[in-house]
Amino acid sequence: MQHRTATVDGQELFYREAGPADAPAIVLLHGYPTSSFMFRNLIPLLADRYRVIAPDHLGFGHSAAPSADEFDYTFDALADLTSGLLDQLGLDRYAVYVQDYGAPIAWRLALDHPDRISAIVTQNGNGYEEGFVDSFWAGLWAYGANPGPDTEPPVRTALSYDAIRWQYLHGVPDPSLVSPDTWEHDYALVSRPGNDEIQLALFRDYQNNRPLYPRLHEFLRTHDVPVLAVWGRGDEIFGPTGAEAFARDAKDPEVHLIDGGHFLLESHLDVVAGYLRGFLGRVLK
Repeated sequence: MQHRTATVDGQELFYREAGPADAPAIVLLHGYPTSSFMFRNLIPLLADRYRVIAPDHLGFGHSAAPSADEFDYTFDALADLTSGLLDQLGLDRYAVYVQDYGAPIAWRLALDHPDRISAIVTQNGNGYEEGFVDSFWAGLWAYGANPGPDTEPPVRTALSYDAIRWQYLHGVPDPSLVSPDTWEHDYALVSRPGNDEIQLALFRDYQNNRPLYPRLHEFLRTHDVPVLAVWGRGDEIFGPTGAEAFARDAKDPEVHLIDGGHFLLESHLDVVAGYLRGFLGRVLK
């Protein structure tokens, strides 16, 4: 595995890369509050057959993190940077593996360049109104609709140590399988000076992902892109109905609900990798 940086539109983006340069490509797009670190154990399980690219979104991981005053943090902007990075790397055809925030970024890539997407793997990455667990999302919707002192404190709790730890452990039958390194690593990076404002900006913008969903569904119906949904059944952020909803529009989708949580790779890496390698082996030629 190689650890690289590229400059895209004046911003330094970190990415992990592995596998043969001429192999079919798969792009791994992480969620909140993590980075490409979440794929550290998956990448070696794919790199024998695929060119694997796993970037850190701006403001996350080892990528640059200009302040929220210096950069307008939106999912449109993160998708544009991702697209620019993939252009620099010469990727004009690739599969995507998405989780959490990675999903709306990938949906924009697909809608902007539909012929580039060879396959979609969604692991707890929503593309439908189904799947949003109201107990988690109600406060975020309220904040996005009316940011201010009354709505901000509840969403700020998502930046706390306990909330990040909860994201890793909820829905996991055996929490001892999940390394504490995960939430310690993420909490340290989210706690950098000014990073809270970056995350709050993206919390506010998340509501703007939902209007894309009908266009995503039309893309799935008209482009016959193979879809694998492998999902933590116990996820209390994106519930399992979010996985099952892909069956409405994708052609012959493959859906697997696993007895795990939001960060399924931490407790069920081998299970996910098995489904993923089988799926990619069938659909990428």
